[in-house]
Amino acid sequence: MKSFRKELWFETSRRRELINITPNIIQCLHESKVQEGLLLVNAMHITSSVFINDDERGLHHDIDAWLEKLAPEKPYDQYKHNGYEDNADAHLKRTIMGREVVVAITEGKLDFGPWEQIFYGEFDGKRRKRVLVKIIGE
Repeated sequence: MKSFRKELWFETSRRRELINITPNIIQCLHESKVQEGLLLVNAMHITSSVFINDDERGLHHDIDAWLEKLAPEKPYDQYKHNGYEDNADAHLKRTIMGREVVVAITEGKLDFGPWEQIFYGEFDGKRRKRVLVKIIGE
């Protein structure tokens, strides 16, 4: 069995961003040379997320608006966590969107359904953060 590990680093220009990382993940899959197995992608920061959805701009807007309704950034004093930092909302958004995705690998390709893409969700950005890619298989 082969095992492949790689860290991908991102630095966003805004506090909240959704980035399609599917091309980066496909590149990792090619580097791994795994034809049959499993791929794990997880955010290595507690205020960011990795998830699967459609790469459609309107949907991205809707996701951001929905998350902001569920866990609004401001006013900062609504959260007990916000003392030293002002990112309690980012922790909550990550909890909603999840930490990782696992995708089957079949014949050297990601086993996606229609329109599925892998996204990095940043909820407390403007600094470098990383995603872990782990691939195991034959």
